[in-house]
Amino acid sequence: MAKAFFRLQKFLRRTQFLLFFLTAAYLMAGSLLLLQRTRLVIQQGSRGTPTNQALPVPEEMSRVGIIDPRTLQSPGPRLLVGMDALQEPALERRHSPHWLTSRNSELRQLRRRWFHRFPSDQEPLQTAGLKAMKHTTEHKGTYMGCFTHDSRERTLKGAVFYDLRKMTVAHCQEACAERAYSYAGLAYGAECYCGNTLPAAASKPEECNSECRGEKGSVCGGVNRLSVYGVDELRAGARRRRNVIYRGCFRAPENLTDTFPASLIQPNLTVEMCSEFCSKKEFPLAVIRGQECHCGYPTGRFPLRHGSDGQRCSGARNASSAARGRYCLVYQTPVQDTRCTDRKFLTNKSKVFVALSSFPGAGNTWARHLIEHATGYYTGSYYFDGALYNKGFKGEKDHWRSRRTICVKTHESGKTEIEMFDSAILLIRNPYKSLMAEFNRKYAGHLGYATDRNWKGKEWPDFVNGYASWWASHVLEWLKYGKRLLIVHYEDLKQSLIPKLKEMVEFLNVTVTEDRLLCVENNRDGNFKRSGAKQKNFEPFTQEMKDLINRYILTVDEALRGRNFSGLPREYVPR
Repeated sequence: MAKAFFRLQKFLRRTQFLLFFLTAAYLMAGSLLLLQRTRLVIQQGSRGTPTNQALPVPEEMSRVGIIDPRTLQSPGPRLLVGMDALQEPALERRHSPHWLTSRNSELRQLRRRWFHRFPSDQEPLQTAGLKAMKHTTEHKGTYMGCFTHDSRERTLKGAVFYDLRKMTVAHCQEACAERAYSYAGLAYGAECYCGNTLPAAASKPEECNSECRGEKGSVCGGVNRLSVYGVDELRAGARRRRNVIYRGCFRAPENLTDTFPASLIQPNLTVEMCSEFCSKKEFPLAVIRGQECHCGYPTGRFPLRHGSDGQRCSGARNASSAARGRYCLVYQTPVQDTRCTDRKFLTNKSKVFVALSSFPGAGNTWARHLIEHATGYYTGSYYFDGALYNKGFKGEKDHWRSRRTICVKTHESGKTEIEMFDSAILLIRNPYKSLMAEFNRKYAGHLGYATDRNWKGKEWPDFVNGYASWWASHVLEWLKYGKRLLIVHYEDLKQSLIPKLKEMVEFLNVTVTEDRLLCVENNRDGNFKRSGAKQKNFEPFTQEMKDLINRYILTVDEALRGRNFSGLPREYVPR
């Protein structure tokens, strides 16, 4: 009996020791995990939400593509919606302009938390440099030498790209090769120029002394100097973004040889032959009429605004039978139209302080792209967005009150913020589209899409409830406190780009040429266009959300008409 009791006592002691050991190990592991997660949260809070940054990637085409441009539906008639939904006292109090104005302070705090919590696409400089070095430790292509560079009369006259934080030699070479250029030149450590003709004026090798922003130890040109590389070796392995885009069938100008600077007559002419010829000549358009190939730009004599019936260009895929005399086929080559890519800061401080105001997700970045390329001047920003600065919006880093920029982006709508500006372009977009665009930006950056998990989780309903009223209050506050306003609807700008852009440019008191506006139209997308609408297999807006947003639409429409502006397009209310 005593022996059995002794064995039991021994077993219990071992069990106690084992339990103590397991408990201690568990506590230590939990402490380490807690410390690690705390450190991760601190790091993320200090640098924002990282997102991938890359050069813009247009739709890929597996062969010489035939892409028919789809015309947008014209805005419908005036918003013929009754105000019955606002007659109930409770709803009227909740969704009236007075109620929205009273929430202004609360919304301002919400906006500030939004921008501070999600600083779009900013990364520390050291991290960006390390990533770039790991990605491109070696570059291909032949180094051609150091050459002089004039930003106005460029020696490499093809496409131009900026990456003010991550530029590398390989990055520039790949970008030029993907667009069928033969040479890539780098300047100022961050600017990439493409072309098919080697610069004539050589410089001393030591004058190319600017280190690449994204790759330590590599040289990316210098001040007014280009480090030029041949990129032919990259073409076979480079990832093609696109080959040629079909622009349509158009009536041929009276004299094609006077309209287009370069021409070629070739028996059995094909689209590939003409496109390659025009690409080597550094022209963005390839125009085919029978066996004739012409290269050039959209101009006042050939604006590409009014296409003809495709049947008039018989055999659109077969160049030899195309457009019997009076009509021609037009294709967009991989070459960029560079007549409007040069930009600079204002030489003198602007006397008129102009805002480019919009709700987030309303196309403010796209409008800035259009304004910058139409006027040749940088736009500023009330905020700092690293992704925009990194892709060439140099006004991002300039102080927003410096008055060196043509206008200043802002999403603010408080009385004090509005009254600081002398005038404003107020950009308005369908709230359904705006909310979805900003939600995508929040969770996937400027070019990405939020996942189905984000849309179906609690994030989306919370976002709509918090920001739908901001869409309305933003317009109402600018209508109330704005001194001089130009109302621009995103949908109108998208459909009638040149007329609306002319209005915006005239409002900014800048005179531009017709050819420059046509160049902007030819480069209308910019670097931050999402690649098409990602279709969802579900409806993101519930009926409750629609009822809420529709009441805000009616309120804003009534306020616009009360100030003698045109009301909102009918398409804003879902049918």
